[in-house]
Amino acid sequence: MYSLCRDGVYYWGMYFDSHAHFKTLDGWNGTQSVIERAVSSGVTGILAVGGDRDLNHHAIEAARLFPDVVRVSIGHDRDEAVRLCTGEGGVAGGMDCLEKDICGLRDDGLPIVALGEIGLDFHYSADTAKSQVELFEAELSLSRKLRMPVVVHSREATDETLESLSSHAAQWKGPTDCIGVLHCFTGDVPFARRLLDLGFHISFSGIVTFNKAGSLREVVPVVPDDRLLIETDTPYLAPVPHRGKRNEPAYVVDVAARVAELRGCSLEEVGELTAANAKRLFPGQGDNVLS
Repeated sequence: MYSLCRDGVYYWGMYFDSHAHFKTLDGWNGTQSVIERAVSSGVTGILAVGGDRDLNHHAIEAARLFPDVVRVSIGHDRDEAVRLCTGEGGVAGGMDCLEKDICGLRDDGLPIVALGEIGLDFHYSADTAKSQVELFEAELSLSRKLRMPVVVHSREATDETLESLSSHAAQWKGPTDCIGVLHCFTGDVPFARRLLDLGFHISFSGIVTFNKAGSLREVVPVVPDDRLLIETDTPYLAPVPHRGKRNEPAYVVDVAARVAELRGCSLEEVGELTAANAKRLFPGQGDNVLS
C-alpha cells in the first residue's frame, strides 16, 4: 500500500472518505486532480455522493474516471422534495425513475453501492418538512426493495429522522450491518445510541476538529469499532488545519487523526478500521487495488 509521512512518522495509506461531492470541483480536470491528491495522501477509497440530478451525474463521472477508487451513492436529497412530490407522477414516479437509473448504471458496470444522500433538514427548509418526510420515506422504501444501504442527512430533525429510520429498520431484510449511515454526524450521545440500536453506522466529518465542537467530540468514543466511519463532505467543512479552504478527500486523514486522539488509539488503527467498515457497508471492486 501507499505510505505517507505525518509528523515524521510513516503510515500505510488505507483511508476511506465515506462522503464526498464532486459537483463544484472545476470540472473533470479538477476532479481528477482532487482524487489524485487523495490517493497520494493514502486514500484508497471514496464514496462519491449525489443528491440531485447534477450531483448524481458528477458522482457517476468521478467513478468513471477512477473506477478502482471511487464508488457511488445516488438519490434525491431534501432540497428535491417539493419538486418530486408535486411534479408529474409524484414521488412514486420519481422513485420509479431512480430505480431504473440505479439498475441501468449497475448493468453498465458502475459501482452504485448506496442510495443517498437522503434525509431531513429543518434548519434551512422547515417549511417543506411534510414533503421532505414523504420523499425520505419513499427512498427508504426503495432502499429496502433494492437492499441498498442509505446515506442519511439529518439536521434539526432528530425526532422525525428517528421515527422514519425506526420504521425502516423494522422492515429491513438486508444484512443487519449494512442498513446505512448517518453522515456528518452532529448530534448528541442519546441520538447516536438510538441510531446504533437501529443498526446504523455513524460518520464524523471535519466538524469534529472545530473549536466549538466539544459536545460532538463526546460522541466519538461511544461509537463501536464496527460502526465508525470518517468523511470529508467535500467540498464543505474542511477540517483544521485547512479551515477556510475548499475541502477535498485528501483531508480525511486530518479527520482520522482527531478521531484517533479522541479514541485513544493510533492514526493507523483508525484508518484501517474505518476503511474496513466502509468497504463492508459499501462493497466495491476496488477494495484491494492499492494493496
